Amino acid sequence: MSTQATPSTPSPSAAERPTRITVLAGLNALEGLALALGGVYMLVTGLLGKLESTQQAETVGITLVALGAIPLIAARGLLLLRGWSRGPALITQIMALPVAWTLLRSQGALIPTGIVLAVVAVTGLVLVLKPATTQDLGIRRGPRATPEA
Repeated sequence: MSTQATPSTPSPSAAERPTRITVLAGLNALEGLALALGGVYMLVTGLLGKLESTQQAETVGITLVALGAIPLIAARGLLLLRGWSRGPALITQIMALPVAWTLLRSQGALIPTGIVLAVVAVTGLVLVLKPATTQDLGIRRGPRATPEA
């Protein structure tokens, strides 16, 4: 007898999941991983005392790790075709746009990073706002259709 609990709704296989949802989940996972890795880097450099303000580096590092969890959770929800995952995925893409703009207005290696982030954010926005994505995630549009009694 197995002690493992079975989920109430079976997770969709990769064959059933539309490609746009998989790509959107991948973009969110990429952004979440980048945030989390940046946060870990800030934490480590702060703890090693390699920055002027170790307290600020640690605070920013913890914040980035926590913010990285949001798109990672959204990516998992998208892969499982959960309707709630659309909101965090949309917010992640919207929040990435001003960061990309700031990077584009800076100098050196930050400009190509800004270009990549802008492309990822715009692609993510297009995918998350497609009506087909809303339908695939089981989100109903408009007022509920209830029969008149």
